Amino acid sequence: MHFEILVEDQSGKKALDILVPKIIGDVHTFVVHSYKGIGRIPKNLGTSRDASKRILLDQLPRLLRGYGKTFANYPPSYHAAVILVCDIDDKCLKVFRQELLNILNAVDPKPETRFCIAIEEGEAWFLGDIAAVKTAYPSAKDAVLNSYENDSICGTWEQLADAVYRGGAAALSSKGWQAIGAEKSQWSEKISPHMNVAINASPSFAYFRQKLLELAGVYH
Repeated sequence: MHFEILVEDQSGKKALDILVPKIIGDVHTFVVHSYKGIGRIPKNLGTSRDASKRILLDQLPRLLRGYGKTFANYPPSYHAAVILVCDIDDKCLKVFRQELLNILNAVDPKPETRFCIAIEEGEAWFLGDIAAVKTAYPSAKDAVLNSYENDSICGTWEQLADAVYRGGAAALSSKGWQAIGAEKSQWSEKISPHMNVAINASPSFAYFRQKLLELAGVYH
């Protein structure tokens, strides 16, 4: 099985480049493509005017059409799938998932596709493995980590910053979005290697893991 994995930023790519092999092993292949933000689903399911901007949802109709045509030309023995991984942020999960399905259903031929949505943000998957966070950041604040409710809408990256960053989210936010992005990438690089993908407490991570395993034909 080959997986084409689409993520909204560089920190997500860094995490998944480490985590995906832990889930599917080395028999299957994958490529993680990072974009420069999530953007929004275009009206009329058209394509954003500027394909060079690499904004994930803006480009999704074009991407799925391209994958559909490419996969249709593969021999029957070669199996491939698209996995979209993005944050829910403040969207309604039911409505957002239906909007994504509407894009997919408008594509012909349709690529094998799964939508995996982190609740609320990708950092929820790190906080689903407190032991990994503590291994990466031994001085992380236990009180902050232990107060986190898995996949809650709470300002997830801010909670992780409060646990592991000197001065917490307030200090990091004061440095601007570029600094926040750099710190998120560092979290991906430091925490992901220590994560146990089999016991992560984040329900949205468990859903992502399950979809990969189902497609790969590996049932645990």
